[in-house]
Parts: sequence; structure tokens; C-alpha cells
Amino acid sequence: MKLFSFRNLRILLLLIIFITVAIYSKTQLLTSTAWLEPLQVSIYPINGDNHPETARYIQKLDDKSFNDIDDFMLRESKKFNILEEIPIQTSLGSEVFVSPPPPPKGKSKSTLSIMLWSLKLRYWVWKNTPDNKPNLNRVRIFVLYYQAHDNQPLAHSLGLQKGLIGVVHAFANKKQNKQNNIVIAHELLHTVGASDKYDSNNQPVFPDGYADPNRNPRYPQYRAEIMSGHIPTSPTASQMAKNLKRCIIGTKTAREINWANAQN
Repeated sequence: MKLFSFRNLRILLLLIIFITVAIYSKTQLLTSTAWLEPLQVSIYPINGDNHPETARYIQKLDDKSFNDIDDFMLRESKKFNILEEIPIQTSLGSEVFVSPPPPPKGKSKSTLSIMLWSLKLRYWVWKNTPDNKPNLNRVRIFVLYYQAHDNQPLAHSLGLQKGLIGVVHAFANKKQNKQNNIVIAHELLHTVGASDKYDSNNQPVFPDGYADPNRNPRYPQYRAEIMSGHIPTSPTASQMAKNLKRCIIGTKTAREINWANAQN
């Protein structure tokens, strides 16, 4: 048996890469959830459908397009007495012209395939955001914009705590900006440890997915917990919040993102 066969060397190289990435990811996690300084959030737009209207929409974006995300995080942080008075600072990055690698689906969705896809995504991020900014306390969110066609649903957005990376699918329509920002805020919170608060039918889970679980009568609710994103109107029905003013960060989410003294 050849100890240093090509196969064994390849496995060793992959192990070294995984260990290095794991150590760096742990450092990112500790730094990004310490809340000792503002978390830097860079948003990179992508023309997801190569449509000229989408291109025009992206050209009109600026930092102010995402101000309500900063306002939301600031408002909610005041309830939990975190150390940093300004929890996040969001800015618009340059447009990216290459789409990220899609996550594995169906039968190809194994633990190994997910790990390899995660490495591919991080390499793609490194290649397409070539700057000198430190990434230990920076979340990079890539927003793929599309035209709306016959209520066609968008692909699932995601936020990765390992790597502080978000991939969001959104509509290139000014009227959708506020709901787009709900999705961005949701995925941003995933990158710092928050878990989803909805079930397999996309309905908020009681009580953690409810903004006001102690309300009497319980229905209808009037606000959404950000990690469910929906306002329950009955035990089996809900509607997406219209904007971040109708969303809150609940106690469980606050604890998950290390707003340690979370109390409601």
C-alpha cells in the first residue's frame, strides 16, 4: 500500500483546508458576536436575470436603500442593552457580475457535498470581492435581483455563520425594497447565529416565532418575529410583514446572536 499516493495526499490537503477554514470561522464567530464594535455589513448586488430593467434598478441603489436594516437593528438592540451602541453599519458594495455557485439539491445533498459547496462559495466570495477590508467583523451579503414574472417564486435565500456570507434572492422593484430588506436582515442574523422560527409550511412556530406570544387573544398578531418574517393571523395562516417596522427580534433570537442579557 502506498502511503503517499495521490489519493491520500488529496485527502490530507482537504483535511488541512477544512481545519484551517474551521479555525478561521471560529475566530470570525467570536469576533462578529462580541458586539464590541459595529458589525460591518457589505451588500453586493447581482443582476440575477441579466434583464436591462434589473440593471437599471441596481444602478439606482445606494447606501440609503438599506438604511431601515440599520434602523431596525439599532431599535431592537436598545431592548437588550448590548455593549455596542450601534450594532451594524450597512453599506452598498460594488456590483458583482458572476452568480455564486448554487447549493446542492435533492439526491446530491450530502454532508460532504455541502462542505465542498461551502468551500466553493467562500472561494467565489474571495475571488469576487477583492479588497483589503478585514473580514473577521464583516458580513458580505450578495443580493441577486430579478424581475417578477407571473408570481414566480424566488429561490431560497441563505445565510452562513461559517464565513459570514449571505446569498439573497430579491425582486428588482422599488415597491419591494422594504420586504427585500426583511429578507436581508433575516439572512444577516443567520450569519451571527440566529435560527429559523418557522415550520415546514413556512408558518411561525409558537412561541419563539411569534412577536407577541403572550397576547390575549393570541390572534391576530400585529408584528413578526424577524426569524419567521410572517405575522400569524390564525394557528395555520400568516402573512409576510410589509416592512421592518413591523418586525422585532425575540428573546430566543437575541440569545442566539449573543445579546446575552436578552429579556422581554
